[in-house]
Amino acid sequence: MHSISAFARRVGLTPSALRFYDDCGVLAPARVDPLTGYRYYSDDQVERAVHLRGLRAAGVPLADVTAVLDGSPGTAREVLTAHAERLRAESDAAHAALGALLRGLPPSGPVRVRVGGPELASAVRQVVPAAARDGEFPELRCVLVELADAQVRLVATDRYRLAVRELRPLAADGGPAELLVPSGALVTAAAWATRRPEVTIEAGPDPCLRADGEAHPLPGADGVFPAYREMLRALHAPVHRVLTGRAALRDALAGRVRSVLLDVRADELVVGDVTLPAVCAGPVRIAFDPAVLGAALEAGVGPDVLLEIAAPDRPVVARSADQGSFTTLVMPVALPGKDNRP
Repeated sequence: MHSISAFARRVGLTPSALRFYDDCGVLAPARVDPLTGYRYYSDDQVERAVHLRGLRAAGVPLADVTAVLDGSPGTAREVLTAHAERLRAESDAAHAALGALLRGLPPSGPVRVRVGGPELASAVRQVVPAAARDGEFPELRCVLVELADAQVRLVATDRYRLAVRELRPLAADGGPAELLVPSGALVTAAAWATRRPEVTIEAGPDPCLRADGEAHPLPGADGVFPAYREMLRALHAPVHRVLTGRAALRDALAGRVRSVLLDVRADELVVGDVTLPAVCAGPVRIAFDPAVLGAALEAGVGPDVLLEIAAPDRPVVARSADQGSFTTLVMPVALPGKDNRP
């Protein structure tokens, strides 16, 4: 038998921790002296104590520790997997919060990020259609441009769809920083950039694009852009995936003015009265404003589009196998003849 001090040294726990685990019923001593109250532990308890130490080091709540130590391997795996997912979500949220704080700080000097001119113009062409045309929120008529050493990200949303395009910088100096640029002004700047092999996006007192000794202004806008990262983190895992021809689906939507039903079946997608070949697992029925979904398809790249559907009332992610750096979220509408809200 080992005294509490000797056992604590052997298993890497403190005596106070062992007393606490005894009080909680997680690790009771093998024997307690009835006269002195001293706790004693056996060799058979070493493995449990070491496992307990590892679980606590991993941040597993004490309420779950017993389930892992005393439950079946299947139960232990389920509990630990859920804990790992919680930690990942907390880490992502903390990283996003820190990133937002860093981007909100005024830069110590100009932030300059160099990208390909045609690539920037292409990214603008893809995200601008998702910006609002009018409405009471001027920030929705803008594109958020985020500058960092690892990537340049362009984001636009009108609350019915969200477009995100990422570019890999050729070079970066300073940062991070962000610009809120009216979509029309950004389209004009993109036309200027498309004729230059490389351009430098400069954030500072006078934001602009620079190339070949010339500068094109990037007028800023006031307002707070929606917290799109929270929207992306809150996405539910897709239940259905539909892979079909992008142009064919776009053409099937053309000319429709009312909501259109997409009926996903086994290896086919029925759009109104048009049946398209598809790789999918159905059944699921979901409806869209054809103008909104059509614009998202138009902004895509490549012959195919992948629709990731979590539920008929959840945002749908539209992706392209040819360009993983571009993602569009499209909000569905109520199914015909039905209030589709949860």
